[in-house]
Amino acid sequence: MKVILSGQERLLVGTEMTKRILHVVSNVAHYDDPSEPTGLWLSELTHAWDVFAARGFEQWIVSPSGGASPLEPRALKWPLLDASAKAWLSDQTKMSLLRSTARPDEIDPAHFDAIYFTGGHAVMWDFPDSEGLQAITRAIWERGGVVSSVCHGYCGLLNTRLSDGSLLVAGKRVTGFSWTEEVLAGVARKMPYNAEAEMKQRGARYQKAMLPFVSYAVSDGRLITGQNPWSAKATAERVAAAL
Repeated sequence: MKVILSGQERLLVGTEMTKRILHVVSNVAHYDDPSEPTGLWLSELTHAWDVFAARGFEQWIVSPSGGASPLEPRALKWPLLDASAKAWLSDQTKMSLLRSTARPDEIDPAHFDAIYFTGGHAVMWDFPDSEGLQAITRAIWERGGVVSSVCHGYCGLLNTRLSDGSLLVAGKRVTGFSWTEEVLAGVARKMPYNAEAEMKQRGARYQKAMLPFVSYAVSDGRLITGQNPWSAKATAERVAAAL
């Protein structure tokens, strides 16, 4: 069995029991103001990647438009740049994965057991209305797979509807970067919308940790979400356990 990704043919190795994870990253490089850069919060990808790799899972990366995924500059500075992210930055093979991500139309959802939406403020612009990502998410969910996100990644779940027309998040417990954390981070004025409020408006039962900027993950059946960058490992561990 083979999957075509980013113009390359990659053989799926292992047995049919091997779990396959699809990571989602952003293509957006700046806020509304082009002089203010943003992008993928790298550790939100790398911490999850490490957890899944340790279990022998197959992993691929997709983005709304395919191609390059810019990196959030703030996440690449001390003390936010940790060992996991540093290792990725120094590995040209892994860095190349972020220069040539797949497009949604290059992905067959039937090959994947879970989808994991990474964050960084960039995703607020290109995740919510990507019909390609919504179709993949819906297909994975409806065939019994795991849908997950960390931090702002939950913006990718805001508008995803199931085949019966209902919103995937309606009535479910979720978490994601809180408005309090936006304010404390000093970036609330730059946000195109309040993601926490939008999630609540869609009927989701939003939850958050008592303290900001601490690891916090929520599981509601096969829907698994993490609140902030420090929640990536805990979120991925819950995904792995669910699989």
